[in-house]
Amino acid sequence: MTELAHIRNFSIVAHIDHGKSTLADRLIQLTGTVAERDMKDQLLDAMDIERERGITIKANTVRIDYPARDGHTYVLNLIDTPGHVDFSYEVSRSMQAVEGSLLVVDASQGVEAQTLANVYTAIEADHEIIPVLNKVDLPAADTERVKAQIEDVIGIDASDAIEISAKSGLGIPDVLEAIVNRLPPPQGERDAPLKAMLVDSWYDTYLGVVVLIRVMDGVIRKGDRIRMMQTGAIHNIDKLAVLKPAMLDTPELGPGEIGIFTASIKQVRDTRVGDTITHEKKPCDKPLPGFKPSVPVVFCGLFPVDTNDFEALRTAIEKLALNDASFSYEMETSAALGFGFRCGFLGLLHLEVIRDRLEREYGIDLITTAPSVVYHIHMKDGTVLELHNPADMPDMVNVAHVEEPRIKATILVPDDFLGDVLKLCQDRRGIQLSLTVAGARAMVEYDLPLNEVVFDFYDRLKSVTKGYASFDYEITGYREDNLVKMQILVNDEPVDALAMMVHRDRAESRGRQMCEKLKELIPRHMFKIPIQAAIGGRVVARETLSAMRKDVTAKCYGGDVSRKKKLLDKQKAGKKKMRQFGKVEIPQAAFINALKMDE
Repeated sequence: MTELAHIRNFSIVAHIDHGKSTLADRLIQLTGTVAERDMKDQLLDAMDIERERGITIKANTVRIDYPARDGHTYVLNLIDTPGHVDFSYEVSRSMQAVEGSLLVVDASQGVEAQTLANVYTAIEADHEIIPVLNKVDLPAADTERVKAQIEDVIGIDASDAIEISAKSGLGIPDVLEAIVNRLPPPQGERDAPLKAMLVDSWYDTYLGVVVLIRVMDGVIRKGDRIRMMQTGAIHNIDKLAVLKPAMLDTPELGPGEIGIFTASIKQVRDTRVGDTITHEKKPCDKPLPGFKPSVPVVFCGLFPVDTNDFEALRTAIEKLALNDASFSYEMETSAALGFGFRCGFLGLLHLEVIRDRLEREYGIDLITTAPSVVYHIHMKDGTVLELHNPADMPDMVNVAHVEEPRIKATILVPDDFLGDVLKLCQDRRGIQLSLTVAGARAMVEYDLPLNEVVFDFYDRLKSVTKGYASFDYEITGYREDNLVKMQILVNDEPVDALAMMVHRDRAESRGRQMCEKLKELIPRHMFKIPIQAAIGGRVVARETLSAMRKDVTAKCYGGDVSRKKKLLDKQKAGKKKMRQFGKVEIPQAAFINALKMDE
């Protein structure tokens, strides 16, 4: 049992690539938590895809024992959080489980967009914040400028910021001392009824569902019967452990401690993040406030290239959903692509990660349809529908208006590129909210439609700013706009996989782009094929793919011209009949490339 005064719970927050996971490595290494031979870079990033992309996707926890300079041994519980905006719900729930944060800022790059977003999450959770300047050994490091920036932009006193290099280990002992001396110990009563917060849960093939908890009050022991207050489920605790990062069994967890338990739970769905855990016989009076559930914002269809792989895809998606509660899916069918799933994601990076994991871990070749967002369709009879797939759009005659999701985007950019960024945002139907300049950096806030951001906004932003801009967004709500559904017709047949929602002013240019692209991608047939983009009954763009022709007049040498005419008329009638009954085969590659049109 550890006294409350000797426990410190903290998380590390920073923008992408500012060195969170490397700092976590050094803290683990310096305190000897993991034997030297088991040490590896980014120890807490367990997934292959995290190691390969060099990003953190899941928040990870480790318990460190640190003998401080004052002679006491402290228990430090560290949560390493992701920096990407798509995984910000991981950050927000980790914040609720700890009392303080290390704010890591790159001494050469300074404050970036997600530094702000993550710090504000920490401030909302009432955290004590210690600023840490990383990478001070780089030639481009400018600690004074970055300290001033932290004070101007975030408004935190940075005069006593700790200067470190997480890679070489410079200044790491000072970080450990600051954690012990500057962060508050947790509060909690040992004799009160058990109250623990469910921070995270994941599926383990051998143990079933593993649940990460933070004990607020009371004590939890092996063999206890516990109740989840949201779901009302009752379980028996089989195993209780702390993570060092490997599991180390412990007989009990007291107030302020973070650990895991297993209780023969079969599905991750049965454990809701933010739930309160208490004893069945002696429950606490009221549950903890909990978290808002994560809401998917981007939807797209996933279809197997080979239709025989559908069952394998279903199994793979079910297994992935076990570990990722923020990923939702339902079955759908498409005339062009066969059976598949309509899946919801928190953002484009989340979509890419899931798609990569399906292809890599389960070996399934996938087709991804164009990503779309959720629209609210207000019907004339007063009902409101949620539209996930543009192909399901009801008849416009019965629709009063359409609302689309809007976001508030924060972009930090060097002022040389400011004009290009403003132009990009205006082109995407953005409304400027504010513009502030601190030093050589400008911070712009824009109100943008999520629909315009989903496609390739981030890539375009990076290319117009040579990679120097950083971008963060939050969903603000829904607003009415002049949106229409655009259908693509090939040989007068609508292709549902290519249907999309567009702004009426953009419909023609978008439709023309799509038709030109398809004209190159669809192979020629024996009859001519019209490719059209239509809104309702009105065609806004058209391309015609000419027919392959056989020279039927080759055998006519000289003679009367009417013989040639007769043969050509006969061919023309045949082509006309073919066009009526002919089927146009659109290859799978054409779908994939047509959907990449914005590039």
